[in-house]
Amino acid sequence: MGDSLLKLFSGSSNPELAEEIARYLDIHLSRVELNRFKDGEISVKIKENVRGHDVFIVQSTCNPTNDHIMELLLMIDAAMRASAGRITAVIPYFGYARQDRKVEPRVPISSKVMANIIQVTGADRVLTMELHAEQIQGFFDIPVDNLYSKPVAIDYINGLKLKDVVMVSPDSGGAERARSYAKNINAGLAIIDKRRPEPNVAEVQYVIGEVSGKDCILVDDMVDTGGSISKAAAALRKQGAKDVYCLFTHAVLSGDAMKNLESAGFKEIIFTNTIPYRKERQIQGARILSIAPLFGEAIRRIHNGESVSSLFLS
Repeated sequence: MGDSLLKLFSGSSNPELAEEIARYLDIHLSRVELNRFKDGEISVKIKENVRGHDVFIVQSTCNPTNDHIMELLLMIDAAMRASAGRITAVIPYFGYARQDRKVEPRVPISSKVMANIIQVTGADRVLTMELHAEQIQGFFDIPVDNLYSKPVAIDYINGLKLKDVVMVSPDSGGAERARSYAKNINAGLAIIDKRRPEPNVAEVQYVIGEVSGKDCILVDDMVDTGGSISKAAAALRKQGAKDVYCLFTHAVLSGDAMKNLESAGFKEIIFTNTIPYRKERQIQGARILSIAPLFGEAIRRIHNGESVSSLFLS
């Protein structure tokens, strides 16, 4: 595939990130026309030849999620019908990932539905970042490369020059993520254990690990409303933590997220640009880390038939 021409297209969800990736690759974004019919249906037209080319389509499936998913599918179909040599769906934020198994009767496995429609539409490969559950990779019958923001985040953390650091998971499910960070920066580890003493009673937060007098970095894959991670910060302060930082990959930021995060008193709120950070959602103390170089390098290696395993920092 390395001898075919690389074509990079952007959907409408995160054009700024796509532009950054293009600059990393030293290419221009390929031309696509995205419009709406009067009734709201999406219209897609690829404006240049892609026959036999290696096509990468950048589209985060963030809010408005359904519109961005449909746009991605139509772009994949357009490239497939234009005889693209290979089509890679580059999905920095993979929506509908939170329902990855049946936890109660009569509910869907939404991430499996997503996998089905992406590959049936014509994608040959998926490149994404920090899936909400690792098992989602197994829902696909095509190759999936799941990148991590960790290399970029660790560079930033090291630049803070903190002396006595503890990486904290806001719940037991994220313990492995926090442990991996702790190993890479030689930090301590703590976990927030959330429990409801009885139905309809607010969660009680227990801190497992030593945090008193230490700088704590709460790390998660995504923040939606910001309620849980803000409560976790309060629990850390109650146990004598010094400064509390908030680090996450996907800034979903729904509802009262900005209010919750700003009122939590974080020293810094650090996240990546997998989802565009709009001016109307400005958060005081926010630090945005670009993951464009990671995606750009992954795309370059995939196109040239090289290994991408070294990009997965363990």
